[in-house]
Amino acid sequence: MAEVIIVESREAAGALVADAIVRLVRGNPEAVLGLATGSTPLPVYEALRARVGELDLSKVRGFALDEYVGIDPRHPESYRSVITREVVEPLGLDPRRVRVPDGSLDGIEHHGSDYEEAIGEAGGIDLQILGIGTDGHIGFNEPGSSFASITRVKTLTQQTRDDNARFFDSVDDVPMHCITQGLGTILRARHLVLLAFGEGKAAAVAGAVEGPVTASLPGSAIQLHPRASVVVDEAAASRLRFAEYYRYTYDNKPDWQVL
Repeated sequence: MAEVIIVESREAAGALVADAIVRLVRGNPEAVLGLATGSTPLPVYEALRARVGELDLSKVRGFALDEYVGIDPRHPESYRSVITREVVEPLGLDPRRVRVPDGSLDGIEHHGSDYEEAIGEAGGIDLQILGIGTDGHIGFNEPGSSFASITRVKTLTQQTRDDNARFFDSVDDVPMHCITQGLGTILRARHLVLLAFGEGKAAAVAGAVEGPVTASLPGSAIQLHPRASVVVDEAAASRLRFAEYYRYTYDNKPDWQVL
């Protein structure tokens, strides 16, 4: 079962996860991070910015979860641009050590396997940051994705395109396809940290944590992982049946058993 941590705010969640990353990097300056995009992980990156002066992140490796297919990497909403703008530059990461799946159409048939090879050569991902979609997707693994899937091209659902339209001029500008780490790829990371905020994510969180393990809700794959942490605010936790138990266990966990 995943550890569920219910916090009072996005900022508290960001600080908690940032602390975990700081401990990881202090123990291993060449740690490998799995980097999510979108609004959910921003509090983590913002909290890390405040720690830059006390922590050298220049040797850290990073692998983004996904990218749109066919988008110009210079487009402000390509995940290459987002990762550069929100993670690499403010945190002082070496851009040569941060990879984003290649969404270019030229050679798209082998970009997934190339990315898998690069993750393997880096020694695998130590800590993978995740968000969850309103339909339960993680990465761009839409409902129906295989738990054994690896990095590959997927067709985005209309719901996901509608959700992401806020980043574009209109929903028609949201690409139809993406290249994403698969559920199997994600499950190989040594530590999964899933964040969710707001009532709109409550049903997806409850399904992922307490519902059946099913490809119909890809986020439920975290139940198969030996070390998964779910960090949510009160609104996102509002449909959890065992919320009080999660609060109790977190308040009484041993001091050495940190996130």
